[in-house]
Amino acid sequence: MDSAGVEERGLISDRIRNALTDAIVSGDLAAGTALDEQELADRFGASRTPVRDALRQLAFNGLVEVRPRKGAVVTRMTSERITEMFETTAEFEAMCARLATYRMTLLERGRLMELHEHAAEMIARGDLDAYDAHNLVFHETLYGATHNGFMAEQALALRTRLVAFRRTQLRQDARMARSHAEHGEILAAMAEGDGEAAARRMRAHMLNAANALGRWIAEH
Repeated sequence: MDSAGVEERGLISDRIRNALTDAIVSGDLAAGTALDEQELADRFGASRTPVRDALRQLAFNGLVEVRPRKGAVVTRMTSERITEMFETTAEFEAMCARLATYRMTLLERGRLMELHEHAAEMIARGDLDAYDAHNLVFHETLYGATHNGFMAEQALALRTRLVAFRRTQLRQDARMARSHAEHGEILAAMAEGDGEAAARRMRAHMLNAANALGRWIAEH
């Protein structure tokens, strides 16, 4: 398969994964629901390969369980478990914000500011997919600015486990704009060299995301 074909398959897989994520998190696909590859392929007008790719990603994120010879099944994810995951991630992200404040280079600070400014365009046009992708780059860039490889790896691993829920919480009314504003507050503290304030604001940012997810689930 050429590079264009691989990219197209990836886009289809992402579309399927995002649709299934929203359905699982909102409860439209209840725990224990079997996910048949061929049925999903027919529903999304795709081959089974991108469906299989999407299910693997959902399994990695803990939303489905792929059982040998039995296919994929939606896992049981309680609100308490999701809250615990967000709380844990919030602490790691806060540590990253604190350390990055004191260690980031001028180029890294400029890159974070550039990313922050660019995100305003995505919010103006209501492009959730673009902002979701941007959000990942923003946080990964901040992890790199800690200049602590182990911490960056752990923060990214935790973030990857939460990626489905973090995307869904952005659907809550005005959450994208609030998320962007919170990024600005974190960057302001970092620019002032106040690592403690940056950590507090990052922790609040993560917990605000968890609250937004809870509200979105309640409304759906």
